[in-house]
Amino acid sequence: MKNITDAGLLVQLGLNDAEAMLSQLERIKSSTKGFDEIKPHILALHDNIKNEGGFVALSSSKDYLKVKNEQNSKAVDDYIHKWADKYKVKLQKVEGKETYYILGKR
Repeated sequence: MKNITDAGLLVQLGLNDAEAMLSQLERIKSSTKGFDEIKPHILALHDNIKNEGGFVALSSSKDYLKVKNEQNSKAVDDYIHKWADKYKVKLQKVEGKETYYILGKR
């Protein structure tokens, strides 16, 4: 998965690869420290949490990817933190929501 294209990443996350989404992903890449190092692992995170109501998506309010835990699952929350520790990724919890922004490498 190291050579996945930006369009491929969007499609694998269940998003379309329209020009607006690709432009937003470019902004996300610019604001996320070490994005190219994290990119291969984003799909694994998405795939491992989707059956429990979690997913990775583009944030509509900030230029970051977000990880949502819609069912407030402890298993999803634990996996998100385990993933972040393993790949040395800095997360920011959104106040009042079960959502995290992927800020980049620590």
